[in-house]
Amino acid sequence: MHTYKLPKDVLDNWLEGYPSTDDNYGHLLLEQVGASDAALAAAFRPYFESAHLDARKHFHEEICIDLHPDAEAVGSHATYPRCLPTTARRGLFGEVMAGMLTEHYKYVGEHDWQIPVFLFRHHEDAKQYLFALAREPKLTRQMLGRHGSDFLAIALDGEGKVERYLAGEAKWRKKLGKAVVNNLLKDADGKGIWYQLSERDTNIPHGMRQLQKLLKEIDPQKFAAAIFSIDQALLLSGATPIARTNLVFICGNDFVSRTPAHSIIEWEKKPKDYQSTHDLQVVEMILSGDGENLIDLIYESLWNGV
Repeated sequence: MHTYKLPKDVLDNWLEGYPSTDDNYGHLLLEQVGASDAALAAAFRPYFESAHLDARKHFHEEICIDLHPDAEAVGSHATYPRCLPTTARRGLFGEVMAGMLTEHYKYVGEHDWQIPVFLFRHHEDAKQYLFALAREPKLTRQMLGRHGSDFLAIALDGEGKVERYLAGEAKWRKKLGKAVVNNLLKDADGKGIWYQLSERDTNIPHGMRQLQKLLKEIDPQKFAAAIFSIDQALLLSGATPIARTNLVFICGNDFVSRTPAHSIIEWEKKPKDYQSTHDLQVVEMILSGDGENLIDLIYESLWNGV
């Protein structure tokens, strides 16, 4: 299970927040005000280890190496997630940060979001990459991304049933800018994030089935009511729908033409290209220029690099 709760003051000292809400649309601009240094990476480390632990256990078993191999052990170079290619690390950073912020900040609807487990074990290409890397240390290649929602959070009612879920799209870019963000949202062929959320997403994504199976495996008693409610929502006939909130999280380094406290995505009202009826929360996290260094500091530190 993902159990570590980051102290709120770590984020408060690092980010300045500018929240707004208009009906079923929430927008949160977060600007870096503190240093992205080794001290911050150390503060983040327990959260990132908690987020990646389920996948680490799963992948290490799949590739036949110890969960915490000795530095000189055969296959120790293939430890997850430290051994992943640079691009993959950046993608994972965005997904973990999306979860971290979701647990700490108030979003549209002010639901009490929780993330029982991150879905990183369902990254099929990562598993194949690690299996091959453990047996061929000189292997170098980039990885395909994980399919489906980047992460899921759930809100439970008084009986422990899932009353709403949040499906997140998380994107990291080394250098942000209006053109960069617009390309993410619309894409050249008009099938970017807005299209995916408005036209392509089913009411209940496959990630909810993946989450349900993980809850059954990890703690079926604690989450019995949640598991049952997801069961009911997954029925092909006579399903009991679960309310949904969509999250768009974009993070990266600042750009010259942006002035402080100004967002890239419209915040006063819901963007017109978002046509879904589901609640929408947008989060922009804009760093001062050292984001890539922070990501490497974090991932090099996980499990003491072992």
